[in-house]
Amino acid sequence: MFKSAFMSKNREPEMPTINILGPGAVVKGEIQVNGDFRIDGTLNGTIQCKGKIVVGPTGKIDGEIQCQNADFSGEVTATVKVSELLTLKETARFSGDITTGKLAIEPGAKFSGTCSMEQPGSKEFKFPSVSDESRPPEKS
Repeated sequence: MFKSAFMSKNREPEMPTINILGPGAVVKGEIQVNGDFRIDGTLNGTIQCKGKIVVGPTGKIDGEIQCQNADFSGEVTATVKVSELLTLKETARFSGDITTGKLAIEPGAKFSGTCSMEQPGSKEFKFPSVSDESRPPEKS
């Protein structure tokens, strides 16, 4: 189910969209969204989100994640970059590398990997653009 947002006649700012990948759904590839995204199915690939990513208890991600905030309750094997707060809920199973502003891990969550905490807005904490990631490294 997708919830769309639109501009009113007063030209008020758009409401952020909420997007859902439902249970049983499988996506392979790249997802880019401006709003929030909830995953209860499976994503094999990359997701870039300007809002919050929620991985529900039945959700699975294998790939790369870039977002503003995130709550993981499901299984995530990924390289994760969260500019503000990443929360690993009690049922979360995470394996990979994290770069975030803040990290909260609830008792019971499984975490295997590395974590680097950066201050939001610092020069070191920038997300590469999709086009930059897809280019091969320049030779010296």
